[in-house]
Amino acid sequence: MIYTDKEKYSDILSDSITYLENRGYENIKADSEGYEAPKSYVKKGSNISVTPDIVATKLGQKHFFDISLKSEKPNLLKSKWLFLNTLSSLKSHRFRLITTKGHYKFTREMLEDINLTNKKLIKI
Repeated sequence: MIYTDKEKYSDILSDSITYLENRGYENIKADSEGYEAPKSYVKKGSNISVTPDIVATKLGQKHFFDISLKSEKPNLLKSKWLFLNTLSSLKSHRFRLITTKGHYKFTREMLEDINLTNKKLIKI
């Protein structure tokens, strides 16, 4: 999700963190109370920063998670997903999307637009 939606969907973020903890993920970093904030990546020459919603490890493998919710700025969300997908590929990490009921179709259409149809969604 983009930064402007974080407060509006904080309950979904906490549900996602609980889901990942129950699935055995460790060293969870999230922009939520009680957790360390994940590392942000800043685009050179501008003030645009990209921060994954959740970063966690499982079996020694680092995973980036982004929560997919309907957004007012879909282009910003698409560029964030492309960046996180590329970063995870370069560093041999994993990138997954988490979504909830009512946002599946939006997420699928966004993934088709940027040719990431091979991504399996985590449905909470």
